[in-house]
Amino acid sequence: MTHNSAKADPAPLGLMGFGMTTVLLNLHNSGIVPMGGAILAMGLVFGGATQFVAGLLEYGNRNTFGMTAFMSYGAFWLSLVVLLFLPHWGLVAPSSPALMGSYLLMWGLFTAIMTIGTLRASRMHQVVFSSLTVLFLLLGLAEILEQPMLTVIAGYEGLFCGFSAIYLAAVELLAAQPGHVAAPVAVMVPPAEVAA
Repeated sequence: MTHNSAKADPAPLGLMGFGMTTVLLNLHNSGIVPMGGAILAMGLVFGGATQFVAGLLEYGNRNTFGMTAFMSYGAFWLSLVVLLFLPHWGLVAPSSPALMGSYLLMWGLFTAIMTIGTLRASRMHQVVFSSLTVLFLLLGLAEILEQPMLTVIAGYEGLFCGFSAIYLAAVELLAAQPGHVAAPVAVMVPPAEVAA
């Protein structure tokens, strides 16, 4: 996406926060590891707060897409951890499967809109956002239909999504360092530039 070259690019930080947290949560969803404090702490700090900060930095770079993506997904991680904690603290009843599924499907709708915004970005941006759309759809349906096997399938798809974001973060981070060869992300050329 577009960045002000006079400032540091916060996108690798936000993408890494998103990717690493997504991988950890989907290790749980796929049944590889149980839910634990490491996942929740990562959701609060790196997936939540750090992504939110990356979004604020994107605001400073006048990057509306980056600001919206990082602040929104930072808020997603914070809200998810709060959703899991509130019932344990006895403050609210746990969300019903229908309500939790609706929550996840709303995030899927938001992500589908964001995916449209990647159509003029690199192929890797498209991979990250489209695989995240599928992940939210699978997780939402798993909750609403109460089908645990769909959660496992979503977990493996989520691992793909998370590692895709980590790859994109690494490419963007290393490309900004002198002497590093850029790895492929299949950059899209806007139609106006092709015509020129």
